[in-house]
Amino acid sequence: MAIDKHINFFELEKACEQEGCPLCRIVNDRTWRYLDNMLFEHISDRPFRAAHRAAGGFCREHSKNLSTFRDGLAVAILGRDILEDRIESFRKNKPWKPRERCPICVEEERIEVEYLSFLAESGGQSPEELELRRKFTASEGLCAPHYEALLRRTKKIPVWLRDFQEAKFTTLLERVNRFIDLSAYGKQDQFAALSEADKVVWKELARTLRGTIQ
Repeated sequence: MAIDKHINFFELEKACEQEGCPLCRIVNDRTWRYLDNMLFEHISDRPFRAAHRAAGGFCREHSKNLSTFRDGLAVAILGRDILEDRIESFRKNKPWKPRERCPICVEEERIEVEYLSFLAESGGQSPEELELRRKFTASEGLCAPHYEALLRRTKKIPVWLRDFQEAKFTTLLERVNRFIDLSAYGKQDQFAALSEADKVVWKELARTLRGTIQ
């Protein structure tokens, strides 16, 4: 089925123009936007508050910026729920064990599945698919975790995407090996001849293995 030019297409297109894994970029932007909207506009949403409380609040990653959000009242209301539960556990001298997962982590996974499914359907020859392919293959491509997630999700990965990703990882390994070899004492002149990108290829390696984390 040919893909259409809707929000997935345009967000991928935009993300491909930036450094790092395009999907990491989209997930990061959309999850923080989702969190900001929930705190600012939907603090009275009972299901969200219930999910937040059952999870024991947001995870460490998604809690790190709470002190800088624009709506302090929302942060206080949500935080009060969690503090009440913690105090109750402290008084009973029992371990505090959240029953559910961080709601932002759940949303993050939903976004990943949405875009991985979109990429998995991009194997045709429509103008939209060819345009997406051109943009995507000019980017760094998917990080190792997101490509692994795609492999787990479907066996029918578009040939163009599989070829691109496998070539990317193989070429990156070759560049890393060259960087390591030429970092040895006595090879300073050869190291100096490397491209600027190859002199800092370890940064690309870190992004590829871990993803683009903001």
